[in-house]
Amino acid sequence: MNSRLKNIFIGVAITIIIVLMYSYYSSRNDERERLIAQTALIEKQVRNVSKLVVTEATYAKVYTYENTKVFGWDFFSSQKRALVISNAKVQIAYDLKKMNFQIDENAKTIRILNIPPPEIKIDPDLTYYNLDNGLTNRFEARDFNKIKTQITKDLKSKVSKSEVVGNAQNRLLSELSQIYVLTESFGWTLEYDGSTINSDSDWSDLMD
Repeated sequence: MNSRLKNIFIGVAITIIIVLMYSYYSSRNDERERLIAQTALIEKQVRNVSKLVVTEATYAKVYTYENTKVFGWDFFSSQKRALVISNAKVQIAYDLKKMNFQIDENAKTIRILNIPPPEIKIDPDLTYYNLDNGLTNRFEARDFNKIKTQITKDLKSKVSKSEVVGNAQNRLLSELSQIYVLTESFGWTLEYDGSTINSDSDWSDLMD
């Protein structure tokens, strides 16, 4: 009888141990599955935020083009001139689809590795007035290509110093702030360039 009770007791004890072990590992698996599901969701949301951020502006300017050819040791010269009106469309774009980031699911951290630089596109629409050909120095197709290249270079220099660049960066910061809000809502940490983003203002400090 005692032997039978002993066997029953041992059987019950083994059953309890098995149930506890199953519950423990089942709980760990459930937690792991929830973490994986959350990781996939947050990665999808970050990629949805990552899009093309475009800022546009127009610039109008008047240029005077002159070209002089000299012949015979300055004995004779021929000049051609043109008045050029430029209406240029300027586009500054941050393609956040090119942004690289890592997801550390164990630390619940998103690390942004790089933010793509702005892509500046300038498309000048040129109108020519008062084309004045020289006697032996006439306008050719290459002259118009040269004028467009010079005007584009001049506009690019001016755009880089203008407020449109600041406006483009403000739009970029607005998009990056969405990523911060997203990670915070999931209880995750966001890092960029080795620093933790704790507020929207941190982006401005790190981007300067």
